[in-house]
Amino acid sequence: VSDASGCSMIAFLHTGAAKFPQKLLSRARQAVSPLLAGVLKGYSSIVSRKLASHGFGASMAAMSSFPPQRYHYFLVLDFEATCDKPQIHPQEIIEFPILKLNGRTMEIESTFHMYVQPVVHPQLTPFCTELTGIIQGMVDGQPSLQQVLERVDEWMAKEGLLDPSVKSIFVTCGDWDLKVMLPGQCQYLGLPVADYFKQWINLKKAYSFAMGSWPKNGLLDMNKGLNLQHIGRPHSGIDDCKNIANIMKTLAHRGFIFKQTSKPF
Repeated sequence: VSDASGCSMIAFLHTGAAKFPQKLLSRARQAVSPLLAGVLKGYSSIVSRKLASHGFGASMAAMSSFPPQRYHYFLVLDFEATCDKPQIHPQEIIEFPILKLNGRTMEIESTFHMYVQPVVHPQLTPFCTELTGIIQGMVDGQPSLQQVLERVDEWMAKEGLLDPSVKSIFVTCGDWDLKVMLPGQCQYLGLPVADYFKQWINLKKAYSFAMGSWPKNGLLDMNKGLNLQHIGRPHSGIDDCKNIANIMKTLAHRGFIFKQTSKPF
């Protein structure tokens, strides 16, 4: 009789092999094999559940299919702002999305997404709505940039991203979001810029390092170069973040290691 792991039956087959006719021994082995397969499958399932309970959503095979990154988390960000032709000044952020991307699995673990009410030019232009898909009702009554930045900080703390032992970095499609837009609006409003916004990875530069060509049309060129389908609506901040995350995952699976591209402030 076998125990729960089938080990005693295996030992019996090995030690008693000489005493059994070959045909009976073969049948016994055939009976034990499915039992062992079931035991191993059950053990694998237990391990997977244990990993999932500790935040490891991907399988071990997926985690080992590409080289480890330098960061625990990538924070994918893509602002949408007030705009017109000719351009209005100052521009103000009206959509503030962040995706928390796990550096081991390259999967999205958490999302921050808020719309922001502009104060200098509170009425969105038809050009802005046509470009971004953001209508007036989506920003009216929403928090100010100062309030949204406070909520970003709360989200960062809740996600463990302010822990000094956790390495994270923002990722943007270009340098405009964190080099021009956020610091420019914060300066205009007299708001401080948190240190975590002062270093980032420009995905266009990362893509050019990995693929050897500059993506003139941004996300559209990068998706085309990697044979990826574009996700959602162009110039929707949250959809652009999803495209950035998908491009990063694809490059990581090809063996690319992401590095900071911005110069220190």
